[in-house]
Amino acid sequence: MIMYHVTVKIAPEKCSEWLQWMKSVHIPEVLDTGYFIKCRLSKLDSDDSDGDTYSVLYDCPSREKLSKYMSLSAPALQKKHIDRFAGHFVAFRTTLEVDEELFPRVHHS
Repeated sequence: MIMYHVTVKIAPEKCSEWLQWMKSVHIPEVLDTGYFIKCRLSKLDSDDSDGDTYSVLYDCPSREKLSKYMSLSAPALQKKHIDRFAGHFVAFRTTLEVDEELFPRVHHS
């Protein structure tokens, strides 16, 4: 499993618009490409006055699928994001390879 991680810091005046657009437009469009299994959208805990920071984490079954997404779909989707929010965000992207998932041996209720 490969995790494609996008971190975005969005300006305060655009936060609510950006978050709504991400949930209703951008993330569904990324998932609709068929390269990812799921997405997790999280807000970082911070008291930063110059904007909120979000983590967008997509699960991809293979490095090959991620490579196809990056070359075939990502440029157009990233351009839509830039065109809509240019000058109001900074973003960086990383990939992580899942080595192992560990779970509790006993489930407590």
